[in-house]
Amino acid sequence: MRDYKKELENRVEFIKKILHESGAKGIIYGNSGGKDSALVGILCKKACDNTTGIIMPCESKRNFEEDMKDGLDVARQFGIETRTVDITPVKMEILKALDGKTELNRSAVSNIAPRLRMTTLYAIGAAEGKLVAGTGNRAETYMGYFTKYGDGGCDFNPIIDLTVGEVYEFLEYLGAPANIIKKAPSAGLYEGQTDEKEMGVTYAAIDKYMTTGEGDPKDIEIIQRYHRVSQHKRQMPRYYGV
Repeated sequence: MRDYKKELENRVEFIKKILHESGAKGIIYGNSGGKDSALVGILCKKACDNTTGIIMPCESKRNFEEDMKDGLDVARQFGIETRTVDITPVKMEILKALDGKTELNRSAVSNIAPRLRMTTLYAIGAAEGKLVAGTGNRAETYMGYFTKYGDGGCDFNPIIDLTVGEVYEFLEYLGAPANIIKKAPSAGLYEGQTDEKEMGVTYAAIDKYMTTGEGDPKDIEIIQRYHRVSQHKRQMPRYYGV
């Protein structure tokens, strides 16, 4: 197990250094009510008092109920300023504008919200001189389980090296609300969606494979396929002549 006292000190210093180098006035991040955003919010608040979490519900009932409640619980406990921006009307307008122009599948529709959330964060960040903190963990990054130019976009990420198990351990060390630690990971992209159900493999299996190279053959096949087809998400765009 990591030494989370030392991890906390090192990550807070990392964030402070980035703020100093950038000249930014503060930090902004998406408060989804999940484990990763909770940890990022706590770390950023400990590094910079001018940290703001933006709750951005979009259409999904879970967004407006469980996720919002959990996000507010973390913010209250750790004194993090919180604002709510309902992006549902914007998504509906985009869908309306695209009606008759193409046939949208679930993937196309699901990725609209994450990209609207990043647009929202960067708009507020630019207006207030704040950096956007990313909230993706090591497993999500390895699997490509994030939206390109959506939740994959950020100015810095203080937890990208942590497995899901380590995120949970870190939150327990910090005394985060139990409901954050116990809830099933979900991007809340549509009703009933959970990360593990959608991927077809557990985060425990992903963590095990990333750290040991071992696992059930069926799990390894899924993990390797996700990693292979998502390689473009972890690379900069390809430029002609470069």
